[in-house]
Amino acid sequence: MGNDDTRRRGESDGEEEYEVDDLRDGIVSSRGSRFNLLSNFLGLDFAGKGRKPIFDGIRDISRDRIVHPDNRWYKAWTMFILVWALYSSFFTPLEFGFFRGLPENLSVLDIVGQVAFFVDIFLRFFVAYRDSRTYRMVYRRSSIAIRYLKSSFVIDLLACMPWDTIYKATGRKEEVRYLLWIRLYRVNKIVDFFQKVEKDIRINYLFTRIVKLLFVELYCTHTAACIFYYLATTLPASQEGSTWIGSLKMGDYSYATFRDIDIWTRYTTSMYFAIATMVTVGYGDIHAVNVREMIFVMVYISFDMILGAYLIGNMTALIVKGSKTENFRDKMADIMKYMNRNKLGRGIRNQISGHFRLQYESSYTEAAAVQDIPISIRAKIAQTLYMPYIEKIPLFNGCSSEFINQIVIRLHEEFFLPGEVILEQGSVVDQLYFVCHGVLEEIGTTKDGSEETVSLLQPDSSFGEVSILCNIPQPYTVRVCELCRLLRLDKQSFTNILEIYFHDGRKILNNLLEEKESNVRIKQLESDITYHIGKQEAELALKVNSAAYYGDLYQLKSLIRAGADPNKTDYDGRSPLHLAAARGYEDVTLYLILEGVDVNSKGSRNILTQINRETLRY
Repeated sequence: MGNDDTRRRGESDGEEEYEVDDLRDGIVSSRGSRFNLLSNFLGLDFAGKGRKPIFDGIRDISRDRIVHPDNRWYKAWTMFILVWALYSSFFTPLEFGFFRGLPENLSVLDIVGQVAFFVDIFLRFFVAYRDSRTYRMVYRRSSIAIRYLKSSFVIDLLACMPWDTIYKATGRKEEVRYLLWIRLYRVNKIVDFFQKVEKDIRINYLFTRIVKLLFVELYCTHTAACIFYYLATTLPASQEGSTWIGSLKMGDYSYATFRDIDIWTRYTTSMYFAIATMVTVGYGDIHAVNVREMIFVMVYISFDMILGAYLIGNMTALIVKGSKTENFRDKMADIMKYMNRNKLGRGIRNQISGHFRLQYESSYTEAAAVQDIPISIRAKIAQTLYMPYIEKIPLFNGCSSEFINQIVIRLHEEFFLPGEVILEQGSVVDQLYFVCHGVLEEIGTTKDGSEETVSLLQPDSSFGEVSILCNIPQPYTVRVCELCRLLRLDKQSFTNILEIYFHDGRKILNNLLEEKESNVRIKQLESDITYHIGKQEAELALKVNSAAYYGDLYQLKSLIRAGADPNKTDYDGRSPLHLAAARGYEDVTLYLILEGVDVNSKGSRNILTQINRETLRY
């Protein structure tokens, strides 16, 4: 990571390419750099006077011409296209059912709309997108183009074709008109708009949902009305009296010559038929006459049963509450009140909002899904999900499977957005983290107060262990470079496990110390780690001597099997063998001799002589 933009190239692996602004540009302090990094990541302009701003999310506009989706001009354009998408979605069924070739005034309007969509297709090749895997903005033009070509480019292009002109140019072939239905794909733009509005806490959720349901109901009946009319007009003129509208008589009014009636009357009659059929009122004044109409009515009523269940279910959910989107809105509303009450800055506001948005959009909160499962089954789930990652952590090399298993079942999974600071330099650490996916950086403060990257934390690495094991403040700031999936273990649980598996604790400290040769950050902390290892050795020797002094053979065996050194002496220079012999515990003394205690020392030889005399006496 240098002064130029960091480039991640993964073409050989089939991965996408990214261009990311230098993470250290303009960094002055940990909190300030977090704000700057997040603002750059979101494409916001928070640069002060005298600094090069990021203009509305456009990254290096003079070079790459890539537009950030949050650019205010692009947002205005999307709203403009949304209006055309709404018009096209409703006019396409109307054009298909009621027109055999558009009149001149509508033809001009249709061409203008298709030109607007052509421009939108062109712009889509220059709009950055957020990668769903890393949650970073992708600015590389080739990646943007490939993504769009693989998604909806072909359908968007076909929808922009002037099908009415082609229909007239091909001799008004009826088959060409069926291609108009491709334009209904633009309804997705309206659906996406409603999804965004539902998450906007500034707009009433109940109002938004009701408007959406009304739109769904109106659009379905509108499309059905156009198809009903189309079925009547595709029969020969001699048979039009045998259609639902040609045979219709309402009072003294007859629809025998329905083609001569104005279009709005015909459309209103078709909508009346569609709505009466949808709600299955069954007045009998309008009904299917021929076989084609009967078949379509059967299909339409079957679809209406599903649509009715959807509408009723959504209305019930609005009354009962508890949907995922509504819970998200309620939580965001509470968070906004908290931030306003405490007058939090814009930087921390963006981080909090981004984190909750990530929590909503990515279903990673498995804890809520499995909280009702028994603990034993949850332990097996944790072993299946997390064991492959923990076994690769260098910190746990050589540790027993029982110890690693106890670590795994106490892990919690978390995700962090780019720019978030997980651990601050000098803070008291109570969490140990393991990296599953993503990249983080450890940042140290130099003498002049600036920051420098000490190391990058890749998958299968850990951080926070030095502070927890050595009981020292966090030596470096840890900040997220790209979307990270981390496993978290709290200090209390880790300490409780180490008290039982203290032999594995010694291996962990040794692994941490051995890492100093390949890791500068550990080498700088060598004295702290060495001191803590010596302290632990002294405590372990004290436990062994205590077991020998009190004649606790079972405890002594456990300690020695776990790796305790029986030759260690206390502050008076007494070994466990001295203490056991002095207290007259022959079984403990013999066990220590069998375990290979150094009997060549002066004190040990005197003890052996005393034991031999006692043996000869008996």
